[in-house]
Amino acid sequence: MGAYVELLRIRQWIKNVAVLAVLPFGWLEYGFACSAAMALAFGAFCVASSAVYSFNDVLDRREDLLHPGKRNRPVARGAVPPSAAILFAAVLAAGAIALSFLIPDRRFVACVGGYLLLMLAYSLFLKHEPILDVIIIACGFVLRTIAGAIAINVYISPWLVVCTFTLCLFLGFGKRRSEIYALNNADVAAQHRKTLTRYSADLLNQLLSTSAGVALVTFMLYIMGTETLPGQTVVFDKRPLLYTFPLVAYGLFRYAMLIESGEVTGPTDIILKDRILLVVVVLWMATSAAIVLRDPIKTILFGN
Repeated sequence: MGAYVELLRIRQWIKNVAVLAVLPFGWLEYGFACSAAMALAFGAFCVASSAVYSFNDVLDRREDLLHPGKRNRPVARGAVPPSAAILFAAVLAAGAIALSFLIPDRRFVACVGGYLLLMLAYSLFLKHEPILDVIIIACGFVLRTIAGAIAINVYISPWLVVCTFTLCLFLGFGKRRSEIYALNNADVAAQHRKTLTRYSADLLNQLLSTSAGVALVTFMLYIMGTETLPGQTVVFDKRPLLYTFPLVAYGLFRYAMLIESGEVTGPTDIILKDRILLVVVVLWMATSAAIVLRDPIKTILFGN
């Protein structure tokens, strides 16, 4: 039973915090009554992501044996038979879809189903395409963010979608950089993940620099304006979020520094192991929520 719990990769559920990105906006409009729907949405994506991990572990069981950390995964070390892991993944996927039907808006079901199909395509063949593999992972996070907004019926800005996408590109390229560092051998890296033959440390450093810059610029563009909410005569003023920009910049640069040092294996490992970055993330979330909830909405008439 313990091996099946390992298949869930509960530590990785932290990635589903992307579902909660719009929660402060839900509190603005509906109060804390929307928290239950958001918790349900978060749970549905946790189950869905665990289904993906279980299925992917079956496909990667031989390659995982070449990785110093992944060799201890349940399927790779023989604790769970591949057929049982696939059945477990199917049950989890069905459970995620069932949970998604508890959200009244059927678009949420489409998001969960779309996420599962996208990750299935990623596991089967898209993960073997360099650059595209990271883009697909970033799209998975965008789907989480959109699904969170749908779950509590709040508007999600296109700029927020772009911010999520560019940030996840940066995190994804950082993970590829850490994999190359951990394996420390081109032949072994190629056997572990085919796309690593097309990546080099220099290329990934350039991609990290570019995606970090784009993410920071996109975040600034998002917060440096006002936005009319659809169907309402109100404007949401995001400019006070500018005060959180130093936290965002420091968080991105510290992540890049830790990846380059080879001390961590990816975003989840960093969040769980690096206390300074964890404090920065929590502080940014708390500060942003406080700013949004303080009184960010001003009622105006259209055309005035």
